[in-house]
Amino acid sequence: MHFDIFNGDADGICALIQLRLDQPLASTLITGIKRDIQLLDKLTVSSGDQLTVLDISLQKNSTRLNEFLNQGAHIFYVDHHQSGDIPSHPHLKTIINTDSATCTSLLVNQYLNGKYPLWAITAAFGDNLNRSAEQLAATLHLNPTELETLENLGIYINYNGYGSCIEDLHFAPDKLYREMAAYHSPFDFISGNHDIFSQLKQGYEQDMESAQRIAPEYQSDAVAVFILPDTIWARRVNGVFGNFLANLHPDRAHAVITYNKDNDYQVGVRAPLNNKTGADELCSAFPSGGGRKAAAGINHLPGDKLDIFIQQFDDFYS
Repeated sequence: MHFDIFNGDADGICALIQLRLDQPLASTLITGIKRDIQLLDKLTVSSGDQLTVLDISLQKNSTRLNEFLNQGAHIFYVDHHQSGDIPSHPHLKTIINTDSATCTSLLVNQYLNGKYPLWAITAAFGDNLNRSAEQLAATLHLNPTELETLENLGIYINYNGYGSCIEDLHFAPDKLYREMAAYHSPFDFISGNHDIFSQLKQGYEQDMESAQRIAPEYQSDAVAVFILPDTIWARRVNGVFGNFLANLHPDRAHAVITYNKDNDYQVGVRAPLNNKTGADELCSAFPSGGGRKAAAGINHLPGDKLDIFIQQFDDFYS
């Protein structure tokens, strides 16, 4: 049996699209909301099973990964988040690169020798790696309208992955993947499945309009912290709002905080675009925290720890 395990954001979805366009096969899809990263906990395997794992931290899944290898599974793992110690095993193949200028879809694009670069560009825009996306796009001589279309699609797919549960999203990530995977290029998807593109666009624009009315809870020369209300739209928009703020103020770090169903906080951190380091280090200092150098988060921050987080956040980037 084959399992495709992937992050429910633009990077995870577009990485899998590239791989399955190159090598079509029937598989069981395992995914979830963007913050649902310990996806290996969702399956059991048997000897000989094959797993493709995309865009989730190896470090956060290391226990199950080692269990599956010991049970005889074969695993192909591609990611750009914190990895920890990577096991050496004959049944494990990894492509891990934590450089802040890359993402899983760009790594897959390199692995496939550039067969489906438009999907990789879309994913890079979704991960707010605009410079990397533009550098790859320059090799294809895309015109400004085409480039803007890919940027918007990447943002919309990424936006769709955020929420506290699947019900918060416009589309479950596995459904969105299936709708997109039939198309060889993002442009074909937009023209062939325009209703889904339009729904994502409308949802994104409405939620962002609401977010931009929120004043910062805390602000200094180095950082700004925004606390969004306890609403579905706020949980959907928190990640792309963080990217928006990072692009608007590239010398400042940003934290976007939302309430979650456990009556504590969920935190998204964006390092300054002009200094894309430290977000993973900062967030990993808190239980349930992690991510990558440019963008990271804390899934559960107790209410009485908010002031501590804000102080450490400001100290870190000051």
